[in-house]
Amino acid sequence: MLDDLALFVRIVESGSLSAAGQKLGVPAATLTRRLQKLEADLGCKLLHRSARRLLPTSEGWQYYERCRPLLASLQQATQALDVALNQVSGSIRLLAPVTLANALYRDAWAGFLARYPDIRLEMRLANEVEDLLERGADLALRVGELTDVQFNQRRLGDTRVVLVAAPAYLDRHGQPQHPDQLAEHALLLAESLPQWALVKRQNGERWSAPIPATPRVRLNEMQLAVDLAIAGLGILYCPLPAALAALSDGRLRHALPDWRGEARPVYAVWPQQRALPARVRALVDYLIEFSAAQPLMRDGDIGG
Repeated sequence: MLDDLALFVRIVESGSLSAAGQKLGVPAATLTRRLQKLEADLGCKLLHRSARRLLPTSEGWQYYERCRPLLASLQQATQALDVALNQVSGSIRLLAPVTLANALYRDAWAGFLARYPDIRLEMRLANEVEDLLERGADLALRVGELTDVQFNQRRLGDTRVVLVAAPAYLDRHGQPQHPDQLAEHALLLAESLPQWALVKRQNGERWSAPIPATPRVRLNEMQLAVDLAIAGLGILYCPLPAALAALSDGRLRHALPDWRGEARPVYAVWPQQRALPARVRALVDYLIEFSAAQPLMRDGDIGG
């Protein structure tokens, strides 16, 4: 009925069936049939027909005056939705882990905003996994395997976890030779990594253990944990990107050189029930492109 209502408004504004038909690309006979159906549905006559033009009846004028602004509002709403879904502009709300956003993707945000100047980025960084729907976010970055079926996901790559300590600490307390010896050392625990998992380089032997029960320091902020490791307070299990600079300049060393940390997948996730607007798709595509160019995500052995 909505289409017929729009046709009625166009007929009134055009003044005749033939003029309306030309503007709409619809035969006059088709307009006549649809107008008659609309009048039958409403139970009243909407137009006086003459040889030269059509004039609204009293009921037709009332119907026209009420329907015209409604159709205009609907058209504006449709245009606004089209812009929101199909134009690369507007606001994106993103959730991401603090270390991931600050270390691995630090250079991505400025590059993305430079490429798309009409986009506004609202980022909420948290060490805890926050509810994407509750926060009203468009997109979230997650580390680790995902099982929640209410989200769509795109794998961006993998990031390695490493076991590190300051040279001064290892010189003072000795270099462990096997992960089982970690219990004899001061350990720094970042709560975002609930399981310590290592693989021996030579033979693929796997070792894992839950969070140490009595760490020297327990905290929920990774960069501070790295700083404490650099200060020589203990051995830390942390994402490679967070420790890479200190490993490169010698402030940290690998605590178990014959073992490497697990590779953890990085995903972009978004709600299944929402259409993915063009602006959010642009960010997903950019993160895929950015991740593919990062050696840390293409080769988990870089830096250990």
